[in-house]
Amino acid sequence: MICVQSGVYIGGASDLTDWQNLTDAAITHILTVDSEEPEVQGSFQRKFIYALDESSSDLLSILDDCVEFIIEALTTTPAAVLVHCHAGVSRSAAVVTAFMMKTHSLTVSDAYAKLQNIKPDVKIIEEFLDQLELYETMGCKVDETSSVYKQYRLRKVTEKYPELKNLPREVFAADPTSLGQTQSSEAICRCRKCRRSLFRSSSILSHTSGTGPAAFTHKKFSHLTAVGGDQSQCTSHFIEPVQWMEQALLGVMDGQLLCPKCSSKLGSFNWFGEQCSCGRWVTPAFQIHKNRVDEIKHLQIPGLRLGNS
Repeated sequence: MICVQSGVYIGGASDLTDWQNLTDAAITHILTVDSEEPEVQGSFQRKFIYALDESSSDLLSILDDCVEFIIEALTTTPAAVLVHCHAGVSRSAAVVTAFMMKTHSLTVSDAYAKLQNIKPDVKIIEEFLDQLELYETMGCKVDETSSVYKQYRLRKVTEKYPELKNLPREVFAADPTSLGQTQSSEAICRCRKCRRSLFRSSSILSHTSGTGPAAFTHKKFSHLTAVGGDQSQCTSHFIEPVQWMEQALLGVMDGQLLCPKCSSKLGSFNWFGEQCSCGRWVTPAFQIHKNRVDEIKHLQIPGLRLGNS
């Protein structure tokens, strides 16, 4: 068990049995990030986060909970927190790195380097480092509405459900036609042929513009899906899957996307990814050609009241 900063310690499961060290460090809170919840003697405030030390694990989605637990613990007096996984090398190191990023406004590389100076044996697996980069991109707060998080979540789905069957419902954005008549300022894209509403503007997953063949040299997910860039070259929208696509996507790796009303071709999908016209490779890809849809924006006119005359 090693002190990272005043009141924050990192260690392994074996540290939980060293009662003397826990007492000397005045530990009051224990955060466990492991595959099993350990038995701990004593009256500690505890939080258990289930996470395997594998690339398939979704550590990103629980970083806010972990960091919040540490921060809240430090607001009590006296307070000292032990963050541990099985060996104190990867999972707990990723959480402590996220905490340092959040509370000290550090980049991933700076926070990780600082932690390695304190505890040289830490070695965060590459997938968790990628997730920490996404955490940094989102401003050290998980934003479930952001393009990078939605794309990340979709990639995790392909890892968890390789046969793409029984996909969780939350993977699919709500069908605009099922949302009732609630007025919204959000733009909606409709089929150009039959005018059926297809998806809202919040479902569009933005990406940085590619540079032709050079775009394929990027391997890391965080580079493939970064937000921003001039997408004027893009002839398609890349979106999150919408409920009306569900039957076409289940158990199928790639295929066409057809309008659910008139069956005209809108685009295509491929869970392994597709190349945008700008050169960027997007994974997974649900591509709607811009010339097959019209974007409808709701105008808010001050003083105008709609109703029966």
